[in-house]
Amino acid sequence: KRMGMSNEFIGLTSILYLPWVLKMFWSPLVDIKKTRRYWIISTQLMMAVLFAALALSIPTNFFIPLTLGLFAAIAFISATHDIAVDGYYMLALDRRRQAFYIGVRSLFYRLALLCGQGLLVVCAGLLEESTCRIPLSWMLTMFIPCIVFTSAFMFHLQALPRPPEDTSAETTVSKSDFAAAFTTYFSQPGIVRIVLFILLYRLGEAMLVKMASPFLLDGFSAGGLGLSTKDVGFAYGTAGMLSLTVGGLAGGWCIARFGLKRCIWPMAIMLNAPDLVYIYMSVVRPEVWLVYVLVACEQFGYGLGFTAFSVYLMYIAQNPYKTSHFAISTGLMALGMMVPGLVSGYLQQWLGYTGFFALVLALTVPGMLMIFFLPFDDGHGAGRGE
Repeated sequence: KRMGMSNEFIGLTSILYLPWVLKMFWSPLVDIKKTRRYWIISTQLMMAVLFAALALSIPTNFFIPLTLGLFAAIAFISATHDIAVDGYYMLALDRRRQAFYIGVRSLFYRLALLCGQGLLVVCAGLLEESTCRIPLSWMLTMFIPCIVFTSAFMFHLQALPRPPEDTSAETTVSKSDFAAAFTTYFSQPGIVRIVLFILLYRLGEAMLVKMASPFLLDGFSAGGLGLSTKDVGFAYGTAGMLSLTVGGLAGGWCIARFGLKRCIWPMAIMLNAPDLVYIYMSVVRPEVWLVYVLVACEQFGYGLGFTAFSVYLMYIAQNPYKTSHFAISTGLMALGMMVPGLVSGYLQQWLGYTGFFALVLALTVPGMLMIFFLPFDDGHGAGRGE
């Protein structure tokens, strides 16, 4: 947005979800080749190198194709990292501990996103103010994740535990079993309902997430709030981060205590109902401090709702292909995020921000209705009393 791109172009960048959609097709390789620990460490090193290249490409005359290409490469490596991390988590913990720690896991996943949407944006905003050069400010900012991933690589190389279950399946799983990960997943009872739920649960959010920052940045004449880059970073990186922390931890505790079956419906409501705050902001144009409060409410609800969603995806991942099954589920989830995101910019320009946010709210309904049709057999309702 700060480099002059339109909302339509910003929406089209949802194509960068594609590696997460397709990761299901190479996820069995992570099951078969090497250990999850090996994949985690090696992909962190590759991401460090790619972010360095990305930073250097920003001040060039060809920054659009170069940065898009490098972001696509980062997305491919990051999707592979996701596969390994998800498999590592499920192998190292039993089902009850997976549910108990899902809030912590979801918290740090979202903290990473908020560091991108919040902390890095604040850094870029401060650099914009001090240098008055937008490309330079973003080049320097993009070296930060390079440093982060280099540090993570060096730390995990020494400190990441080696669970006994994290072994290469190459000696026990033949190459002909590659397709078995898909057949066992799609032969589960109620798979059609499960797939529809995965695709629809985050439909409203898929639209909202692409246009939320442009809405905060756009001026009053365009229907936005006219905030600075730094203000947007603070909105997501301070109040939003704290609320998300509380929501994610509370969601994990509730599911471990009461079970997913009892929690998923109220948590789904908490995920989607706060979308109302964007309709309110587009009409009222509140002060900056109130924007912080309203973004915090939306992030708290997201922390609860996404935790329930993540637990369900883990419950439908079955042995001996837990890593691959979870990758298939998250690939379908990414597809449900990518396709709506592609058209979000065009819909926003057509409807205006208030009409667009009203559409977002309406699109949350199908995913919530699918909860009534989900199978919760064979431990899917795991938790106290179920």
